[in-house]
Order: sequence, then structure tokens, then C-alpha cells
Amino acid sequence: MKQINAVNRLNRYLLSGMVGIMLWGMTNTGQAQNSSVSGDTTDHVVRVIRFVGNDNIKDNTLETLIRTQTNREFLGIPRFTPWYFIWKLTKKFGEPPSFLNRETVANDIERIQRYYRSVGFLKASVDTNIVEFKKNRVEVSFLINEGEPSTIQTVAYTGMPSFEDSTRVPEFYDDSPLTRERIDDTTYSHNRRYSENALTQERARIITFLKNNGYAAVQNDSISVLMRRDPQNKHQMDALFTINPGRKYTFGDLHISLAGPGDSVSYSQQDTVQRPELTTDENKMYLQKEPSAQTNFSLLTDQILFKPGDTFDNSLYIRTVNEFQNLGMLSIQQFGLSEDGSLPDYSKEELPVMFSLKSLPKHSINVNVFGMRRYGYGSGAGLTYTNNNLFGKAENLQLSLNGSFEYVSSETIRDIAPDSASGPVEGGFFQNFDARAEYTLPRLIFPFVFLDDNASFSNSRTRYGLSFTRSDQLLFDINSDIRFNLRYEVNHNNRFSSYLDLIELDLLDTNPSTQFRQSLKEKFGENSFEYQRILEDFRPQVSSILRYTFQSKRTDLIKRNYGYFSEYSAAVGGNIPYLADRLIVTPDTLEGNLPPIIPSSQNSLAYSRFLKGTADYRRYIPISNHGVFAYRGFLGLALPYGKSNSLPLNQRFYAGGTNDIRGWNIYSLGPGSIPLDEVTISGGEIKLLAQTEVRQRFISNFLSSNWVAALFADAGNIWYGPRTEFPSTSQSSAETVANQRRLLEMGKFKFDQFYNQIAVGSGAGLRIDWEYIVIRFDFAFRIHDLQQGWFNNKKLYFSFGIGHSF
Repeated sequence: MKQINAVNRLNRYLLSGMVGIMLWGMTNTGQAQNSSVSGDTTDHVVRVIRFVGNDNIKDNTLETLIRTQTNREFLGIPRFTPWYFIWKLTKKFGEPPSFLNRETVANDIERIQRYYRSVGFLKASVDTNIVEFKKNRVEVSFLINEGEPSTIQTVAYTGMPSFEDSTRVPEFYDDSPLTRERIDDTTYSHNRRYSENALTQERARIITFLKNNGYAAVQNDSISVLMRRDPQNKHQMDALFTINPGRKYTFGDLHISLAGPGDSVSYSQQDTVQRPELTTDENKMYLQKEPSAQTNFSLLTDQILFKPGDTFDNSLYIRTVNEFQNLGMLSIQQFGLSEDGSLPDYSKEELPVMFSLKSLPKHSINVNVFGMRRYGYGSGAGLTYTNNNLFGKAENLQLSLNGSFEYVSSETIRDIAPDSASGPVEGGFFQNFDARAEYTLPRLIFPFVFLDDNASFSNSRTRYGLSFTRSDQLLFDINSDIRFNLRYEVNHNNRFSSYLDLIELDLLDTNPSTQFRQSLKEKFGENSFEYQRILEDFRPQVSSILRYTFQSKRTDLIKRNYGYFSEYSAAVGGNIPYLADRLIVTPDTLEGNLPPIIPSSQNSLAYSRFLKGTADYRRYIPISNHGVFAYRGFLGLALPYGKSNSLPLNQRFYAGGTNDIRGWNIYSLGPGSIPLDEVTISGGEIKLLAQTEVRQRFISNFLSSNWVAALFADAGNIWYGPRTEFPSTSQSSAETVANQRRLLEMGKFKFDQFYNQIAVGSGAGLRIDWEYIVIRFDFAFRIHDLQQGWFNNKKLYFSFGIGHSF
């Protein structure tokens, strides 16, 4: 009965005054209405483009459709085209004039009409009016008559095959974004404006559904859409999807070949697999590889997500391709639904599958030299050795050594650590050395191995990391920083990623520099609370973190000229040392620290327990030809709990720097309005940051790069949290206690005061944009200096960076 109803419905569509057309036929366009349009390029410069009558479509949308353009406008200001005026003066530099081309205008008319019809204005018409308002200067106006939009009342389907599970097809229909209330088994109400894009997406959804259920040969022309106009209302229509699925197929035998990294090919190692867990019935897997590939056959079969002999499922076939790509130790030379990679033979019920793979070189060494700027300017070099496919199961081992130095001037040091009574603090070089070992496995391991079969977790890695760092800092030295990390990384799709740091242990042995220690003694006194508290921050400590991070991105991470990037994280810290203190070191006794790792050391290891969360959102909005408006918001909160009232130094929030609030050096801002020379506890538990930037390209392809001008403004600060205290000792004088309270009031976050403690920096900059790297120069003023007030600091601050600030 369902089939008879569908046939009758199809006949009604074909006989009752219908428009029987394929989906792509809906965009047939008429001729341009302006008879004066011809194919010549004139000597008239296009200075203004207008759209008239476009009540339902924004100008910005129509501007993306046309090819007739004015010269580039700076920051989107109408008729402000400095690059064109530079060309007029020099006839060499800048941008040549954008001449009127009447053939291009005619094509633009057709593009606008096609677009209008694709969004439901099927009777829309477009004309143009070209006016010379000044000698050789013209204004091009596109005159649009939108007409009434057409509406689709119902959506129906015919020709869909049946399945053993009778609920599959109805559930598929119900899940469609086109369907609303069900009228009968295959007809649904829609009652929305006609949209070619929506119909195209529905056709693609039907094709995907059929391909994933055995109908491998279904193509675009297998699905057509017939539109029938309502005889009583020409603007109302009904849509019928006619489906011709063809034959149902199964997977045939599977053929996998893996070549070595060399040019010659000799597959001397072969195997044939026929096991119930890998194949069905009489079907087999044929495997061959070169010895130089140094890969186990089991690695190849582990990536296969379907069984030869099962019903064809295109999603499993494509996911298998992705599984091979995600291994990172081979490249896919060819794949297809035939033994030799030729076109599929759809005359047979079985479709063999072929993968031709090539392993990448196993060993590689990379040497890099880099520049850096933090407090001063510096440089460094690194050496990295990579072993790809270490044990033949796509494991990756990476060993790296890096060293750097940074020169910091005496003036910078005096700004951060004022001169001591013994004399001025001299500038000098500060060195850094680190060694890292990283071992990566494809897919997830215990306890998340069960997620590997989930499509959203197929592109995943398990990463072990071990690092050692030795560093001379401006205010303190890191004698040793040993860190171990176990991380699970998952790229759910091109947009979403997850990172779980299941174990992150950090043993930090640091101490203040001699100059910094001497400065503290002279300022606070050797027996003062401030001196002892600051040294407590620098005592050897151990920290652990369990952290989850989620990223969502839809932008080019180098150019950052469209879309967005966001990152959110939640962490709990200190639980591993806490459990060791409570259950292992001194059972049932909580001491608040652990004994030293090295028996000869006299330093116990402090630890803190805390909760921490961050939210970082960045948006990039095109505003003109090669112009972008970008903004960023960041919120960070950390809260010590239990007996802890502070965070480890490396888990606090800091403010200032070339990628933060420009105009302040890194780590030199806050907490609150406390002057830098009075800060007794570095960093904060709360951070607010807002950044905006307008970027406009003004020179294209000069020295193989694009030159971009930028205007920016940054605002934010850090604060102490609600648990931060400056406890007094019995020897503390009344003056000391009062000073502690004053600093605490200046540094703590308070809802009725924090907005007065927002530092603001603004300025201009230059970006030199190559294809894979952006070099940045910024010049900033402190608009709101927390010590000098609004617009009172006239000093110009310079910063240099690699990549965009955000």
C-alpha cells in the first residue's frame, strides 16, 4: 500500500501543473536587463558600489557574490582608498585603479539572480545603473526587485528501499531538518521558505544513508527533487525526493600493501588472513609489505573497521582511511573499491577493497634556531631526534635538547627589582636548558581503550612525556624542574578536540637569585614575614594535576582572519602528593609536605591542593577587503582548598607581555593595583583579560609576504583570591601588620572595586605575513596605568612576537 501511494503521488506531481525539474535546474537565470552592458573594459574607475531594493539580503552578502570591486578601502571606510592614491602619485607603488568592466557587471547580475533564487526568491530580477559622477569616476548600482519568496509546504519521499528493521527509514525521515509533522508514512509538513541549500543537504543526507547501508553505487543523479506549485498560490510549492538506490553490495576481499620509505618496491613479506574476528564467510585479507617498512601486519589489520563479507558501509570504509592517516608513520598512496585501484565494478555484488600504503622514514633529526623576547632579547637552538614507528606499531619516540640565552638590560632589571643599597643591579645574560623525551602511541590505552571503536574517538593518541629544565631567571633560578605527563589527545573532528592530562607530576626545585634575595632583605628585613613568605613560594615543591581541556576552532591558526577559536579547561591539583602524605609517608597524619626525593637534601617538598578553570574565546570577523576585526575574552579562576591557601608558582595566573596586555612586561602587572616593587606574592588566582585588534592589509606580495597594519587595545589584570591571607607572626609590628592589610586590600578581587584596577594598553603595530609564519611588531601606550592613572604615562613600549597576539 505504501508503494502504491508513492506511485500515485508521483503521478500527481507530474500531471497537475507541476514544475518537473532536477534540483540544479532551479537556478536557471535570465538575461541581464541592461542593454548597454557589453564586454569591454573601460577607462572608468569604480569608486562606489550600491545595492538598491535588497530588503531581505544584506549588502555584505551581495558584496561577496560580485566581481566588480572598488579599490581596497582602509578599515571599510567608504571611498577611503589610500593604496590607490599612493599609486596615483607614484605610478609604481600601491594599488592600480579598479576599472569598470561591463562584461563583469553582466556576470554579477547573473550571480545575484542565482543567489536570490537559491534562497527562495524565484522571480527575483536584477538591473544595473552606471553613473559617471565625476570624470572617469563611476558609481555602479545594482537595482534589485526581489519579488515574493516561495514557500515549501510539504516534503515527501518515494523510492526508498526497505530494511529488516522497519523503524530505520521512519527514524531517518524524522531526523531530517526538513521534516516537521508527519502527514503519512512518507510525507511531512515543512512550511518554510524555499532553500536550495537545504534541499541539497537533504539529498546528500539521503546519499550518505544509502551508502552506509549497502547501496554503494548511489550517486547525485540517483536522487532528484520534483517541485509542484500550488495551483491556488504560485508562491507555495511541494517537494518530492525521488530515489533510485540501485543494487545492494557487500565488502569483497581486502588487499593491503605497505611499501618501505625507499623508491624501489619489492613486497617479499606476505600473509593471508581468514579469521572470524576479521573476515566473514569465505572472504579474506591479502597483506604484503616490504621488510624496510619495519611494521607488523597486525598494525595494518587493527585499523580495519569493517569485515570483508559484511554489508557495504561507506562510513566504515572512509573511517578506515582516516585510521591509516592518523597513524602518522605512513602515507596513503592509493585506495579504492577494486583490487588494483581502478573504478569500482558495480556489476558484481561484492566490492573488493584496496589500500596502497607507504611508510615514512623511521629516523629524522631536526635542528632549529630561534629568537625570543621576554624581559629582554635572546636566541637559542634546539636539536630533535624522532624515531617514527619505534617497535613496528606506529609508536613515536622524540628526544629533544634545547638551549637559549636572553640578555636583560640594567634598566629593565631596575624596573622589576629595584637597586639594592649595595649598588646598581647590572644587566646580563640568563641561560635556559631543557631536555625532553616524548613517547606517543596511536589510539587510547587503559582505561579508555573501550572508546577506540567510537567514531568520535578514532583519531586519538596517548602521549607520555618526561622533561628536565634548568634555568637562570631574572628573579629566581630553577635548579631543576622535572615533569612527567600522561596525556590523552582526541581530535573528534576538524572542529572539536579534547585533551585529558590524567597524570601531570612536577618536581620543582627553585630559589631566588642572590640579587633578588638581597633586595628583599634590605627592603623587608631578614626576619620579616614578607621575606619568609616570599622564600616559601620559592622552596622546593611538588604538584600534580588532573586536567581536561576542550577546544573548538574554525579558523586558520596562522592567519586568524575568519571564524573563531575557543578553549575551556577544568583541573584539580595536588591530590597525588596529598594521598601520598595522608596514606603512605605518614599514615593518618597530614603534614602538608613530603620528604625530599634525594636523601641528602634538607629541603622537604611543599604541595598545594586547588581547583582551577579557564575559558578563552577568540573571534575573527572580516570587515573589509583584507580587513579583520578580532577580539578575545579570557577568564581564569583558581581556588586553593583543604589546608592550602596558595597555588604553586607555575599554576598561578600572570599578566603582561607581548601576547597578553601589551605595554607591560611579562609577569609585571598586578595583583590588583599593587606596585611591582611591593608585590610579596607573585601571580594571582583570578584573571580577566579582554583584547581587541583591527588588522588591515596595505601591501600585498612584497618580499613574498603581505604587510598588515594593526590597531589594538588590551585590558585586564590579575587578583588574589578569597583564601589568600598574609598571616602575622607574634614578632610582627603594628606597622608591618597594617602594611600587610593594605597590600591585601590592593591585591584582592572585590566586585565593587575590580573595575578600577583594570589596566588598559593600546597602540598600533605591523605584521609581516608569510604563508606559514607571522612576525609582529607592536608599539603600545599605557592608557590606564594603575599607578599613574589615565593617560598620564607618556612612555612608548615596544614588543616583538611570532604569530598574532591572539
